[in-house]
Amino acid sequence: MAPDWKLLYLYGGDSPWDSSLWTDSDDRVRGGKSQSHMHCESPEKARFFGHLDITTLGAAGFASQRTLGTLHLDLRQYDGFVIRILESDSKKYTLTVKDEILPPRDDGRDQSTISWEYDFVCDTGDVKILWSDFKPTYRGRPKLDAKPLDLSSIKRISFMMRR
Repeated sequence: MAPDWKLLYLYGGDSPWDSSLWTDSDDRVRGGKSQSHMHCESPEKARFFGHLDITTLGAAGFASQRTLGTLHLDLRQYDGFVIRILESDSKKYTLTVKDEILPPRDDGRDQSTISWEYDFVCDTGDVKILWSDFKPTYRGRPKLDAKPLDLSSIKRISFMMRR
């Protein structure tokens, strides 16, 4: 990885964390009991936490927080993401980006689209993620025939814990 990454702070740094810009997207939409939260403890620091239920849906629970609305981020001039972990719990998390958001279904739920995911263990320090590290999935399964991630049009970011 390049030691001299060009940085754009999406959250933290010169762009403060704001919990009102995030919403939960948990397995409760499928009848599960997981629940997530994103608390912005300061402009520089956010805390993602909650309860991951792995029994209700047969070991398939997930708890996540995603950005609200549709982002319009052009990240082509950047190498990837850097996540600074201040407090470690040594658990596995997933960072997800989307370049496509479809209109909601008739029942108000989101329509499924390709997700670009990167799994990491939450150890203290910086997690540097190149764009090439993100893997395409559709509803949690690998999507090997996905078109390339459109870095000129990142529309959603989410943090997830799942089993």
